[in-house]
Amino acid sequence: MPEKETKQEKKWWKSAVIYQIYPRSFSDSNGDGIGDLKGIIEKLDYLKYLGINAIWLSPVCRSPQDDNGYDISDYQDIDPIFGNLTDMEELIAEAKKRQIRIIMDLVLNHSSDEHNWFKEAKKSKENPYHDYYIWRDGTKDVLPNEMRAAFGGSAWEWVPELEQYYFHQFSVKQPDLNWENPKLRKEIYTMINWWIEKGVGGFRLDVIDQIAKEPDRFITSNGPRLHEFLKELSKETFQKADLVTVGEAWSATTELAKLYSNPDNSELSMVFQFEHICLDQEEGKEKWDLAPLPFLKLKEVFSRWQRELYKKGWNSLFWNNHDLPRIVSRWGNDTTYRIESAKMLAILLHGMQGTPYIYQGEELGMTNIRYSIEEYRDIETQNLYQERLEKGYKKEEIMQSIYAKSRDNARTPMQWTNQKNAGFTDGTPWIKINPNYQEIYAENQVKDPESIFGCYKKLIQLRKEYPVLVDGEFEMLWKKDEHIFAYLRRNKETEIVVICNFFDQTISCKIEEVGDSLKLLICNYKEIQQPFTLRPYEARMYWRKRQ
Repeated sequence: MPEKETKQEKKWWKSAVIYQIYPRSFSDSNGDGIGDLKGIIEKLDYLKYLGINAIWLSPVCRSPQDDNGYDISDYQDIDPIFGNLTDMEELIAEAKKRQIRIIMDLVLNHSSDEHNWFKEAKKSKENPYHDYYIWRDGTKDVLPNEMRAAFGGSAWEWVPELEQYYFHQFSVKQPDLNWENPKLRKEIYTMINWWIEKGVGGFRLDVIDQIAKEPDRFITSNGPRLHEFLKELSKETFQKADLVTVGEAWSATTELAKLYSNPDNSELSMVFQFEHICLDQEEGKEKWDLAPLPFLKLKEVFSRWQRELYKKGWNSLFWNNHDLPRIVSRWGNDTTYRIESAKMLAILLHGMQGTPYIYQGEELGMTNIRYSIEEYRDIETQNLYQERLEKGYKKEEIMQSIYAKSRDNARTPMQWTNQKNAGFTDGTPWIKINPNYQEIYAENQVKDPESIFGCYKKLIQLRKEYPVLVDGEFEMLWKKDEHIFAYLRRNKETEIVVICNFFDQTISCKIEEVGDSLKLLICNYKEIQQPFTLRPYEARMYWRKRQ
């Protein structure tokens, strides 16, 4: 008897590929040096040609831009640097014409200190909005506790007129919202439903695992009421439409991910988990404390997430986002083998089960940047530099960490052409463009099926053609091999085999162990020369019918 199909198994987002846009760096339509909504509209045909199904838009709501839009002052308006509500409505409509959905980035853990709620909250302890935030009585010289903010310094900020501290897990201009207050939650649900009525296709939820924090107990993630809040949020908003919802959850484990992405649809579609992304740092330390990538551990982490969420939840698949360095510079080879390693990383990821996310420029093999410290715009990077200088770190050592892990690596403008400012703007870019735009740019790759863009386009097409990529179970092959990342995907009818050489040496490969009758679907080299030899960063995806 066939398994009963749950609501979630029919969802469109299971076979979708989602493209993330960082609006200020994507395309500038008015020459002010900052990307905007009209610029995105102008590039929709490019994205349709690539084949993606949805766009995740980093925050475009009104904001003082202390943290590049993740400090929202009005959830129901568009920041003037990006355009206005009419532009947003046009983007939703124009994307829909191309069968592309728009996913909003919602920041529900904190607001800007310039939000009207917070302005009211600071007026008095009796103000009805005061309890929308987290406050503790105290004196100026004695902090409520020793909690630190993610961007450096204390997580508590003194407000002398109230003789109270407010809690901020990030910038001092990002006070945390008090989800214990039902009135606040109701306002949030009203706002989300307003966006749903505007026609958005879903939401990405910033640091959503922190909304149930208990700062007195030093709990920021996975607070006791987290899943209670998420169930209520989903019931009051997300379940009213055919949406995709993905929560950013740095603390997620496979067990927690089963709750977040339960097929009963009670919470979210999926979460972004970061276990694989945290592997190249010293254990127990910060991301800036660099360590070599433990390859066998990377294989183990991916395998565990694939196996343990199978039919019990759903994976998000990603290498890059606006907070992470460029993957081709990080775990590929952005010089001699940039094209080969970028394609290998793409094939490796897109063969797995889950919803793949492509971050703008990833499909071109865009690389990390090396600025002077004055040229970095990211608040986290600037704070890190100052803090480590004060702790006695050498400048050279700090800069090596910044070159490797700064969020600005992902935020350099999109490289459209090899002309002035990479075709991003007619004005002065808000952040310096990567000088390699004369070699790495979209215009020439779109025309070339052998380009990195061509590889991503083919992978998106394969996901639509081969259901096994969506529903097949996962089996890691050659688990202890220190060079090859290989796995099998199978459903009742067919199998997919993915074999990737993760490094820059030519190695032998016992492909006969996988069996025969294999049809090559995609490879990152033009010709297969020796069936049992893998060239540097070589990747192949095969298909066959099951016997």
